[in-house]
Amino acid sequence: MALKTFKPYTKSTRGTILVDRSHLWKGKSEKTLTKKMHRAVGRNNQGRITSRHRSAGHKKKYRIIDFKRNKFEMAAEIKRFEHDPFRSANIMLVEYEDKTIAYMLAPEGVKIGEKIYSGEKLEILPGNCMKIKDMPGGTSVHNIELTPGKGGVMARSAGTSATIMGTDGDYTTVKLSSGEVRKVRAECRATIGQLSNVDNKNVKIGKAGRNRWLGIRPQSRGVVMNPVDHPHGGGEGKTSGGRDPVTPWGQGTKGLKTRNNKKTDQFIISRKKKR
Repeated sequence: MALKTFKPYTKSTRGTILVDRSHLWKGKSEKTLTKKMHRAVGRNNQGRITSRHRSAGHKKKYRIIDFKRNKFEMAAEIKRFEHDPFRSANIMLVEYEDKTIAYMLAPEGVKIGEKIYSGEKLEILPGNCMKIKDMPGGTSVHNIELTPGKGGVMARSAGTSATIMGTDGDYTTVKLSSGEVRKVRAECRATIGQLSNVDNKNVKIGKAGRNRWLGIRPQSRGVVMNPVDHPHGGGEGKTSGGRDPVTPWGQGTKGLKTRNNKKTDQFIISRKKKR
């Protein structure tokens, strides 16, 4: 994976840094594995804005990803790698022995033509999927389930992975990329390896127009608004707000804990590291 820079013909290209996608599939996506996606653009069923600074963005189709990996003991051959506009990690098209095809999250280090498996006590190779209780300590994994058989929900973005710490009884201790350490049922499945597109974190947008393609509208700072519109607004001349950073509705925006899920507190051993 490499980064791509541009000659400074314009002010925007001077600072633009993008990921090189020359190795990805340049044709259309697999039609049977895509569907149309309704673009709510931050509005509810009454048409009122509930999420600010959202827009439709560029037209795109949703790729149906196989997060469950429930075709056990059947080889899946990697056919090609593709870009997915709905996620930061790259995806891959695989073909099973029974000639069915599926999209999966592409881990780092796998190549076209290789075969990956999903089953019990497999080799510790990138792309193989198995129960986390069968993985040795120190294994890097992604696409981790929280409910057995429901499909992976954790560690699914570009370049991320979690680390298996060890298994004790019915639970396995997993350390996430955020620094959080938590217990996961040992019967849950995960895929071995770190996810692809590691350089995604180094991308520099370069211009406002690229954000509009992604569906992100411009955002105004609170300190430039009037007092009726924001708690930081008003004042003579330029001000810094005069109080701790808050939302337009007065809720703290830096360090305020908003998590309210006591059911899963028992599974979290230590919280994520502070920034």
